[in-house]
Formats: sequence, C-alpha cells, structure tokens
Amino acid sequence: MGMKIAVSGKGGVGKTTLVASLAKVFHDGGQQVIAIDADPDANLASALGFPNASDVVPVREMKKLINERTGSTPETYGKFFKLNPTVSDLPEKLAMEHNGIKLITLGAVTKGGGGCACPENVFLKTLLTHLILQREEVILADMEAGIEHLGRATVQAVDALIVVLEPGMRSIQTLYQVEKLAKDIGMKSIFAVLNKVANERQREVITKELKGISFLGSISYNEGVAESDLMGESVFNSNELLISEAKEIISNLKEELS
Repeated sequence: MGMKIAVSGKGGVGKTTLVASLAKVFHDGGQQVIAIDADPDANLASALGFPNASDVVPVREMKKLINERTGSTPETYGKFFKLNPTVSDLPEKLAMEHNGIKLITLGAVTKGGGGCACPENVFLKTLLTHLILQREEVILADMEAGIEHLGRATVQAVDALIVVLEPGMRSIQTLYQVEKLAKDIGMKSIFAVLNKVANERQREVITKELKGISFLGSISYNEGVAESDLMGESVFNSNELLISEAKEIISNLKEELS
C-alpha cells in the first residue's frame, strides 16, 4: 500500500504548500495520490492548481449525501443516525482530479468533545478512516493543528505525522502540543518540517529546539509560491526549488521509516 501521511500545524505556516508539493513529487515518481483537505480553511485545491478551486464544495456541506448515508433526517437530527455509514464507493465519486492528482475536500473534521456526535462528523471521520485504512494510493491529509479527532485504529495506520513549523518559538510550542496529543492516541512517527526559511541561522536555531523529534528538512522562503497563488496556479508551477526541497523531505522520510 502507498504511504499514509498526515500534515499538521497552525494556520498559515504552509501545510498546504507542503502537501501540494509532496503530492506532485509522489505523482511524478509514479505513485497514485489522493490528497485530502481536512482543514477548515480549505485551499488545497488552489495549491494544486485545480481550475475554479473556489467553487469546490466540501463534503461536509453535502447535506443530502450525509443524510442518505447516515439515515439522519431533519426530524431526528442529532438523535438517531448510523455510526458506521457506507463510504467505500465514495472516493471514486467524490474525488476531483487535475494533472493526475486526486483531491477530496472534506472540510473541517471537528475535534472530540462537546457537539462532536453529529451526522457530519461521524460521516467525515468514517470516510477519512476508510481512505487511510483501505486505500492503496499514497494518502496525504492536510489537517489543522492536532489529530485527536482520528481514531486509534486510524492513527496506527498513518505512517507519519509531519508538523510544519515557521521560524519562531511559538511554532515550537505548537509542535510539542501536537506531539503530546499524537502520543496520547498512540502515534509514534512524528516529524518536523520547517517552512519559510530565510537563512541558515533560522534553520540552526529551530532545529536545536527539536528535542527527540526527527527533522525531515526545510522549505525556503519562496516568492514563487505567492506569485503562483496570485496567478491562480499550482504552488509548484515553475518552482524547481520547492520541488527539490519536497524531494529531499520525502527521501529523508523514507529513510527514517525504513
């Protein structure tokens, strides 16, 4: 089976840029790839260069589909619905494809705690679990800062959790918060990637703070990413530096996991 990778971090640190770049490198290496956007600020379609990316409807908003699969109705909402809806046929039906990379935009998968047991959350978690446990493709999941909404069985099937950092101590604090949450639910393979690196000193200062967490590599501060976004193109379009850095990250990850 293909690798299963979750990418986490605070909003704005560059998770989506990393996920898109990794998807490109895996695809160009001959792997089939499904990218999953499970971030509330869903913009992976744009980062991958999908046309009309702003028109993508997250699965979370597909009320009719969710109601059909969970058996919920407006009258019984939040009271009676299936906790194990059928989803095995949905990756083919829901995935969009552009330049050989498939994308499923889930929308936010709400964390555990109050208000969690609703049809939307049950449905999204079931679909995400299926993608990670049952699919043969490389799965790359763009997630918010934390993975505690994943079940233990799902976590055990994830090959790696990559936490994306910016140069700064607040990012380090987030890393250790995510690491604790991940270890609490049984995830062991936790790695760090540093984004928006302007100079070697930033890299040295941050990597010294990574106590016990493997460092996979860094992505340079890159005006080409912003330019691609401005033009509505994929983040890796005509951006050899970004692609070469993503290749190094994948190479280091494979070495760590071997």
